[in-house]
Amino acid sequence: MEIEVKNFEELSNKQLYELLQLRSEVFVVEQDCIYQDVDGKDERAIHVLGMEDGKLVAYARCFQAGDYFDEASIGRVLVRENYRKLGYGHEITKASIKAIKTKYKADKIKISAQTYLVIFYESHGFKTKGDRYLEDGIPHIAMVRA
Repeated sequence: MEIEVKNFEELSNKQLYELLQLRSEVFVVEQDCIYQDVDGKDERAIHVLGMEDGKLVAYARCFQAGDYFDEASIGRVLVRENYRKLGYGHEITKASIKAIKTKYKADKIKISAQTYLVIFYESHGFKTKGDRYLEDGIPHIAMVRA
């Protein structure tokens, strides 16, 4: 998988369409969660694209401190369903952490993790913080990497 890191203005129309389509496919359809994915925050984010043979197979978006949380943050982390057993979730997470360090010069990163992924994110240095909560009907917990 090849990684591309782009700000909003660098995304082509095709890339933007593909990432919005994939986010909807995973977070709205697959997880059966009705929510507004196009939330007006993409323009402030950097977008981490995992490409294979010209196709978007993994994705995350990153924010500098203050744009989403008080800390820098990673969100909308996903891997296309038929690519999930290939370690791409780890690759896109590592690339997102690196992008935040490079672009924002930040070491502290906060995420809102779906609770079933706590062990996954702990393997990347994140620690749970606070109590579990529902976000769009799905159990989540805040996690911080310092």
